[in-house]
Amino acid sequence: MAIEPVTELKGGGALRLPRARVVPLSAPPATYTAAVERYLTGAGIAKSSARIYRISLTTWGWMLVGESAPTGPDRRGAKPPLFPIAAIDDPVLPEVLAELAAARADEMDADTVNRELSIARKAIGWWQRQGWITCDPTIGIERRPAPPDRTKALAENQIAALWRLDVSLREKTLWKMLYESAARAEEILCLNVEDLHPGDKRGRTLAKGGATEWIHWQSGAAQLLPRLIAGRSRGPLFLTDRKAPAGTATLDVCPETGRARLSYRRAEEIFEGNTRLLANPLASPEDIEDLDGWTLHRLRHSALTHDAEGGTSTPMLLARSRHASVRSLERYARPGVDAVAAHVAARDPAARRKR
Repeated sequence: MAIEPVTELKGGGALRLPRARVVPLSAPPATYTAAVERYLTGAGIAKSSARIYRISLTTWGWMLVGESAPTGPDRRGAKPPLFPIAAIDDPVLPEVLAELAAARADEMDADTVNRELSIARKAIGWWQRQGWITCDPTIGIERRPAPPDRTKALAENQIAALWRLDVSLREKTLWKMLYESAARAEEILCLNVEDLHPGDKRGRTLAKGGATEWIHWQSGAAQLLPRLIAGRSRGPLFLTDRKAPAGTATLDVCPETGRARLSYRRAEEIFEGNTRLLANPLASPEDIEDLDGWTLHRLRHSALTHDAEGGTSTPMLLARSRHASVRSLERYARPGVDAVAAHVAARDPAARRKR
């Protein structure tokens, strides 16, 4: 960082305060897309988180050029705009960006909007420290209030209904592993066949923050895994149905089948689509396309909540969730609807007299 020389002000002896000037640590990338990749590798973003970061920053790429980000089916296959990273310093951008962000916030849930904003600010701060840009055009955008959703934990009968769905072996195995391990979807999807220890019902994965952790599953997933692996000895555990497109990272391509690693976005779409009727049991089939299903995160949330309801100790919940603080467990350690209903029923005076 260089400091401009201090000069005297006209008409007096007061000195002008020095103004810091950031000297770029390296040559800035040619495009915003390249800057995103430099950030994901240079800032040490864990592989399990990189997919979510890349999706969020791609969404911001549309808005940083004054366009609305595509949503729904239009998002798949849409090519993000190409523009220089220096365009972020455009003085008119903050006002335009605030309007686009507000419009997007009206269409998306608060948790998604806040997560995308947080990711964008982390990346912008990193680019500023590299000296590639000087401004933060998101500075006037506020986080949206996100009241806690007390219904995120699925009831036991909902979990049972999920297992009865007629879906592919891949989906059955993925969903079982997510629920039985209480792992994050990113952690499960980044598993490779060589990371598994089937006899111990566990696998080694990259957790949030880049740490290498063990995840453990139960008999349900253990019985499905051999059929899913089908003799493969290495490469991504969960694969797409088609050959990997040209340019796919080598680590995300199965060397034995040529198929690509299943992405978080696609896995989420499949789960959401298959659970719409379960999430909206009173809806008619013709209305189901306009309704939302469940998110993959609800399997993790449900598993930890059910553990807490069953009396699992706090240290074990911390180990299962791989959270660093007890406070982070508060969202999971709240009894679910079935547990509360059973508690109320057990204390019903009329019910006790009837027995």
